[in-house]
Amino acid sequence: MVRNLSGTASANEIIYTRLKAKSFETGFIFASKREIDQRKAEMNMLSLDKVFNAQTVLKNIIRETNLVRAYGIAPDCELYLKPENLQITGSFKVRGSAYKIAMLSEEEKAKGVIACSAGNHAQGVALAATKNGIKSLICLPDAAPISKVEATKGFGAEVCLVEGCYDDAYQKALELKEQEGYTFVHPFNDENVIAGQGTIALEILKELDNIDAIVVPVGGGGLISGVAYTAKQIRPSVKVYGVQVTGAPSMYNSVKDGHIECLDSVHTIADGIAVKQPGENTYALVKEYVDDIALVSDDEVASAILALIEKQKMIAEGAGAAAVAAVMFDKFNLKGKRVVSIVSGGNIDVTSLSRVIDRGLLNSGRSASLLIELIDKPGQLKDISRIIADCGGNVTGVHYEKGNTESINGCYLRIEMETRDYQHVHLITRSLRDEGFKIVQVLKGVKSYEQ
Repeated sequence: MVRNLSGTASANEIIYTRLKAKSFETGFIFASKREIDQRKAEMNMLSLDKVFNAQTVLKNIIRETNLVRAYGIAPDCELYLKPENLQITGSFKVRGSAYKIAMLSEEEKAKGVIACSAGNHAQGVALAATKNGIKSLICLPDAAPISKVEATKGFGAEVCLVEGCYDDAYQKALELKEQEGYTFVHPFNDENVIAGQGTIALEILKELDNIDAIVVPVGGGGLISGVAYTAKQIRPSVKVYGVQVTGAPSMYNSVKDGHIECLDSVHTIADGIAVKQPGENTYALVKEYVDDIALVSDDEVASAILALIEKQKMIAEGAGAAAVAAVMFDKFNLKGKRVVSIVSGGNIDVTSLSRVIDRGLLNSGRSASLLIELIDKPGQLKDISRIIADCGGNVTGVHYEKGNTESINGCYLRIEMETRDYQHVHLITRSLRDEGFKIVQVLKGVKSYEQ
């Protein structure tokens, strides 16, 4: 009996084994070709059996990521994290891509595979293809993080960078598929890929009893389709909520308007879910099995990334933190509920992470910037620094600016400082005003407030 290089059973082997068992039960020695063909057709349709089969196939490829109880992030509910950022490739995507590749025929494997991705699916396909001794070519948007591009190459794939976003990479991959005869491994709109992602729900339901809700980030919809379908088949009472970002609300808009829509463009720090258009399969599954979808902003995502780092010592990329952001900022009615948020990935550039942390600090009131108009004379900076220090703040930057002030001897002083929260910022600004300083602008988060 032939087995693939990953050590898991091939599709034909699985079919043969099941039919052999059936033959034993019915008294027949061999299964007919018709039965085998029928079974193959059944295995190309999404079913709970397929999800369980995917769990068996993936056993020696993926990590079973244990739930983590999260404290201090969402105090109004009992929050658990499903840390798919700890997968070998840093993302859940390896589940769907590895199962899809495992189900290919020997002829398809011989011709190689091609995929398009914002980065995480690319690494999953590259790893799975390499384990099976298959050539892989990945089309990535040219804006994909460098870490994801290099990791994809490191797993053994060839990389083709395409100008634009995911959807542009998708069109390029389809062109190359027709030219070279590759098998296309879709990142979300494929039953085998969806089944692979559904194994996450199997693990969650096995590990935790009495779950009220599972919160899932949504791009093209493969992850939430697999999770929602599987969870509802096993435990229909579980609510499944989807989360998209305001800069890429393709599934949100499609479900709201009752038909698949394509966005003109997408702009978000959550590059892993920056998809212009959901798939037909995923749209249908989301419509049927997902209870609600909400939107979070990039600022809320940045705050969630920071919270995961500080509270859980966990690194998440933008897409990976989206579900946590939805819980943190009360996008659903989860008070008193037992909730699982899927942290779908952790592949974020160090340079991007630094910018996101800075933004998260601003958004949470952990840092602030003051623009103060004052008379240009000795001792002013000393007095301002003393007041901030007395209030418990820490000055991290000072910039002197000449400008059009009311007094001919006037100037502007921009102060950057570390603070505890928004209330702390308010305490400092009030104390400065009480001492006679004129505050022109307070920058908290991405908003500036004229005084």
